Amino acid sequence: MKSNNQQHQQGVHMSPTSNEHFIKASAKSARKYAYALCVLVTAIAGGWAMTDIFSVDGYTVIEIVLLFLFTLTFVWISAAFWSAIIGFVLLMLRRDPVTLKQALVKNQSGELDTRHRQAIIMPVYNEDTNRIMSGFEACIKEIEKSGNLAHFDFYMLSDTQQKPLIEAELVAWNKLIARMGNDVAAHMFYRRREKNVNRKVGNVSDFCERWGANYQSMIVLDADSLMTADSMLTLVKTLQSNPKAGLIQTVPIPIRQNTLFGRFLQFASSLYCPTLAAGQAFWQTDTANYWGHNAIIRIDAFMASCGLPHLPGDVPFGGEILSHDFVEAALLRRAGWHVYLLADLEGSYEEVPSNIIDYATRDRRWVQGNLQHLGLLKTDDLHNVSKLHFVLGAFAYVSSLVWFVLLLLSTIDATVRAASEDVFFTATHQLFPAWPVDKSDSIFALLFATALLLIGPKFLSLIHALVYRRYEFGGAFKLIISTLIEIVVAIVIAPLMMAYHAYFVLNALAGKNVSWNAQSREGRTVPWSEALKRTWAATTLAVLWGALTWYLTPLLFWWLAPVLIGLILGAPIIHYSSSLRMGIAARKHGIFICPCEVIEQPVMKTLRLSLNNLDKQSRFNKSVPALPAEKWTEMPIQCLRNRDKQTNPDNQQNSSKINPVLVDNK
Repeated sequence: MKSNNQQHQQGVHMSPTSNEHFIKASAKSARKYAYALCVLVTAIAGGWAMTDIFSVDGYTVIEIVLLFLFTLTFVWISAAFWSAIIGFVLLMLRRDPVTLKQALVKNQSGELDTRHRQAIIMPVYNEDTNRIMSGFEACIKEIEKSGNLAHFDFYMLSDTQQKPLIEAELVAWNKLIARMGNDVAAHMFYRRREKNVNRKVGNVSDFCERWGANYQSMIVLDADSLMTADSMLTLVKTLQSNPKAGLIQTVPIPIRQNTLFGRFLQFASSLYCPTLAAGQAFWQTDTANYWGHNAIIRIDAFMASCGLPHLPGDVPFGGEILSHDFVEAALLRRAGWHVYLLADLEGSYEEVPSNIIDYATRDRRWVQGNLQHLGLLKTDDLHNVSKLHFVLGAFAYVSSLVWFVLLLLSTIDATVRAASEDVFFTATHQLFPAWPVDKSDSIFALLFATALLLIGPKFLSLIHALVYRRYEFGGAFKLIISTLIEIVVAIVIAPLMMAYHAYFVLNALAGKNVSWNAQSREGRTVPWSEALKRTWAATTLAVLWGALTWYLTPLLFWWLAPVLIGLILGAPIIHYSSSLRMGIAARKHGIFICPCEVIEQPVMKTLRLSLNNLDKQSRFNKSVPALPAEKWTEMPIQCLRNRDKQTNPDNQQNSSKINPVLVDNK
């Protein structure tokens, strides 16, 4: 029997009975302006409070810089806070975040239009062979069991370059074909490129140019993606029922985590993502973002709008477009197509790095890719919300550098003040002394407000889960305890992530390129040697920082203590949080229990059984599988500066097609 939340999350998904303008332009603008007003008012209030605190003795240069950086940070945390507030209200009222209609128990996405064929693609690059084959098999079986196999084809698009993995993929593919049988195998294709030109962007565009003309849409999976038949079919039906939809993104929830850190991430995503995603979907409306996988894309719109050029100049703003997904969503919206976040759809899953080192390694790639977006803000005709996605994506990492600079400048300001004597008579003929003004009440009030903005959304998600989802997290008591532990863990690891992200941003700005390799997804315990190697610099800095503040200004030392402790204990935090034994023990005692573990979805069971049985199969040959006949269609490269005006589907009678854009390919 489904829980209340499961019933709720299969609710209204932009019903086909609605017309193309199911959200009026005025209503969309009102949402955006209301959200922006809430964020700006909150940020201004925080900046005003800090201004009042600094105004006691006049403003120094350092304090002016501190005020600017603090206000900038307050805008960032206010944006997340108000998304969570809006999402919480919508979830509690059981309203669809896009249409604002009452969510229903039965799916209202309509029937599948069988006149069109769909593709499900999985781009891979030097990945664990067993995992990608098992995950792909699980998704194929989901569609097969749904009775819709005839309308889908499945492509594994390999960019693998390592010879042992190339051979392993061929053997595993032939085994998979044999397991699935001829009827299913007729819909399955494996293609490997000899050279992975333009990385994932080139991999997907190569598929589109060769075979995209055969399909209406493609569901893009990552190497660790897993999706249920309901989620994939809902994506297709929703796209078909909204002719102007160019891309629809789901919210992938992490699964299969066994280390303590992995389980921490898995629990946090399962609990907090629904609230934040609902709020984002509300104000983004038809200008949502793309996260690169677990999404459906209308192929003709993608091909006409999303051919990505190489950018002029050096790193971080030049070269290949690394975080391509944000840019592709922006280009689709620029061409007049709608991009949606389907925040309330269940059955979309992914895997995350199992330890802090692997997590930070993945983030290092994203830091460079997201900073590159700042150089695209002047691209012609981009929607303002698309530009906002670029800014927020970059600031997600730049905020760590801003935080570090805030702490550093605060230390300098405090030590300078501590080294100087108080002067109470500042004028030659001053009758009364200028006593210092006590602003401790204002300081504490601002600290409380900041903590509320940071932690408040977590408690809102907890309230929603206690009302509608508590049994999915093992019951109310385990849910509350796990949330409190998650908050503590998040505070403990925050200084370490600040140090990593600040370092990555500085490296990117210095023009240092990063490799883009397959990420480690399986659980592993980080050895002490690796943990110490990756943290000694931050630990040394924290020890010196702590000693200086303890000697010159003990009060500041105690304010900095949580940050300093997190940096000094970096190696133990990394080592123990990556422990498989501690992660399994936490699960045994009901800590960080997630919905995917309380009720195992059939697609997860298929994946688990497939992984367990792979080594028991007999050997197969390495024959290269046949591919379908190509129907070549050129994918034009977009000009991201001055471009010709292209046809907008808003002005077309047939919005399911868009004319190819004329671009400058020079």
